[in-house]
Amino acid sequence: MPYYVYILQSRKNRQFYIGSTADVGRRLEDHKRGKVRSTRLYRPHDLVFSAQYESRQEAYKRERKIKRYKGGEAFRRLLNNRSGVV
Repeated sequence: MPYYVYILQSRKNRQFYIGSTADVGRRLEDHKRGKVRSTRLYRPHDLVFSAQYESRQEAYKRERKIKRYKGGEAFRRLLNNRSGVV
């Protein structure tokens, strides 16, 4: 079963949220409806990046890597590149 890493950007404060899930559609609906505590106050969001991985472990590893360089040059390249490879 594929897993996904995704990045949302708040329209309210322009901050980014990075997460991973097996069901991107459902997870985005959760964010949209305010069911995710960490993003609830900063709705609405735009999906600015998503990438598919073969396993949950692979997606989680990539999520952690992206979070480590959040806000840095590598993060900007990832968002500009949109391919998920940085």
